[in-house]
Amino acid sequence: MDVAILAHEKFPDLAKTATGVLRYGDRNIVAVIDRDRAGERVKDHLAGDVRDAPIVAGMDEVPAADALLIGISPIGGGFEESWRGDVRAALERGCDVISGLHYFLADDEEFAALAAEYGADLWDVRKPPEDLSVAEGIAGEVDAEVVLTVGTDCSVGKMTATMELARAAREAGHDACVIPTGQTGIMIEGWGNPVDRVVSDFTAGAVEEMVVERGGEYDYLFVEGQGSIVHPAYSAVTCGILHGAAPDRLVLCHEAGREAIHGYESFELPPISEYVDLYESLAAPVAPAPVVAGTLNTAGLEEGAAGEAIAAYEAELDAPATDPIRRDAADLLEAVL
Repeated sequence: MDVAILAHEKFPDLAKTATGVLRYGDRNIVAVIDRDRAGERVKDHLAGDVRDAPIVAGMDEVPAADALLIGISPIGGGFEESWRGDVRAALERGCDVISGLHYFLADDEEFAALAAEYGADLWDVRKPPEDLSVAEGIAGEVDAEVVLTVGTDCSVGKMTATMELARAAREAGHDACVIPTGQTGIMIEGWGNPVDRVVSDFTAGAVEEMVVERGGEYDYLFVEGQGSIVHPAYSAVTCGILHGAAPDRLVLCHEAGREAIHGYESFELPPISEYVDLYESLAAPVAPAPVVAGTLNTAGLEEGAAGEAIAAYEAELDAPATDPIRRDAADLLEAVL
């Protein structure tokens, strides 16, 4: 499938869905749409093993494509009206539209009518299945070892760490699977439950269902974490995943230099050691899970400073840590597996 990714004014730093799909998805990316970076290329901004593509100003500059994927999601998951022209143009070309917003495109009268007229599909990734229920407390009984990524904040690299660790485990010969819990992971893997859209009572159950479904098929399950246990808005999602997954081990993800919660800057981040205590204490009554490793996003640092930051993070964490993009997630496998 040939796909264009919409990331207006946010690529790459604030377009984690776009960067995740570019790095880990299996679709052919024909263009990224960002009016602020038109004329540039993906490789100008993203290092490592990532698909390259031209960056264009609008859908009218995109070559032949089968789908438009919305690669950004503002706080609250709303739809920006400045994107409407590009979505409209995509549907008029018969392109499917894939969205991870809380705003469902299928409920938009204009988009629904255009999709019907031009034979396009609208896939609202964050629309959960209707048959979810409460957890039964049985995820800890699966044969697979379950590893959950947890974070100090949103957008610190939990999805990236999950994907990189699963990839490293497979390359090492292990039978490993990703359990997607957010829109980006679902877009990459093609399945999953969007836990931040699930009724609160069913959050743990939505995760448990996936762990149980895959637990007999794989040796290792890498569960994509969401939010942070100290986040003033999203902590409930974090707790639901933690208890629903009943993990055997935790990997704590952090961004170098971040001192306050993104978008809620009046809330300072606690010390790393406090996060370890919080996550381990919260997990213990349901399924004891130690923090055995950490990942650090050092994208904003030069190489020398990145090495120093990783070393300092390891000391604070008292466990092995690395930047899985700048370095190699395989460095953590022994501790994680």
